Amino acid sequence: MALLAHLPVGKTLLISIAIAAFLVYVPFIVVAYGRMQVGYDISAPRALFDKLPPFAQRATWAHQNSFESFMMFAAAALMAYVTQQTSVWVGLAAIAYLVARLLFSVFYIANIPLGRSLMFGVGSLCITTLFLFSLLSPS
Repeated sequence: MALLAHLPVGKTLLISIAIAAFLVYVPFIVVAYGRMQVGYDISAPRALFDKLPPFAQRATWAHQNSFESFMMFAAAALMAYVTQQTSVWVGLAAIAYLVARLLFSVFYIANIPLGRSLMFGVGSLCITTLFLFSLLSPS
């Protein structure tokens, strides 16, 4: 993440989108582990959910929430890129979003609701920051 801070903001935004897309699937690694524990049925993968251990169920929810959050982040980051935002705050918001989303998944899977909620709030604030900088841009 420190490497992103030294790149031009436009490049940081594009790389952040790619990293955020990868982060969507990080919780799914835990889901796969849970599925292996209970025996994976390829013919009915969704029917297995109720049999998963609680940590794998939470990982499933974190995975699903990551898709929802990614859509908003990608739109906000692309808006910032298209409007050629160069503010250090835009770059920091993109990097902070990545850190928040990684920690969101960790806290969700570890069943730490306060940490999860705080990271959700930080991620949402980062998305809002990107949208605001783009919309308030003079160009």
